[in-house]
Amino acid sequence: MSVDAHLAELLRRHQALDKEIASESAHASVDELRLTELKRKKLMLKDKIERLKHEATVH
Repeated sequence: MSVDAHLAELLRRHQALDKEIASESAHASVDELRLTELKRKKLMLKDKIERLKHEATVH
């Protein structure tokens, strides 16, 4: 998989998590543990995306 394709996939997954977090937050009975886990995954993806972008500009 090329770097661009990998980056596009990570961005797609990041956006999907963003939508899932918004959906979870909209419920009256928010599962805080699940919401925290989703946010953690989203942050990990963001870090990975930034790392890939940085590596692509350095090389």
